[in-house]
This record gives sequence, C-alpha cells and structure tokens, in this order.
Amino acid sequence: MALTKHNIAHNINQRMGYPIRESREILEMLLEELKLSLEEGEEVKISGFGKWLVRNKASRTGRNPYTGEQLQITARRVVTFQPSEKLRNTLNASKKRQRNKASLPTASIPKR
Repeated sequence: MALTKHNIAHNINQRMGYPIRESREILEMLLEELKLSLEEGEEVKISGFGKWLVRNKASRTGRNPYTGEQLQITARRVVTFQPSEKLRNTLNASKKRQRNKASLPTASIPKR
C-alpha cells in the first residue's frame, strides 16, 4: 500500500491534533517548499532521511522498442533521491529481521 497525501494529512491530524483542513494545508505548504527548491536547482536535504537532487540529462539518441526507429531524446532535468546512511541502515536491518523470522522454525520438535 502506498503512502498518500491523504494518509500523511490524516497522520498529522491524529498525532498533532490539528484539524484535518489545517493538516492538509501544512502538508501542501511543505510540498510546495520542496517543489520550489527543486525547481530552482537546489538540493533538498532532510537529516536522517535523505536528499533530493536535480540532475541535468543531456540529449541522446534512443530507439523505439517496438519499431526500432531511432529518435532524439531531448535534454531534461530529473529529480533523484539519495537515502541517508541512517535510512539505508534502517531498511537493511528490517530486511534482515524479516529474513530471520522466515528462517525460524514454526514448531519446536521435542527431544527424546
């Protein structure tokens, strides 16, 4: 299940006690600030989470996979996300816990 703006606004409402309308406004203001920073080419860093970067990609020659026809792909700007070391460690630790749970026996066999 994906985390949506609706879910985030609901969590702000539940955890912080703001009315749902204000929770949505807070979320929209935050997202607008992030978007404006990225549009200006600035990095957006959130400590312990990661950073978003705007990268310029040069134009290049590509191929239509259906027809094989060559075409020019225009230059563009793309947003990339780099997770922080803390987030990577957290994600990898939770993956290890899931693997360890899967390898545990479901029933113990008594010894004779």
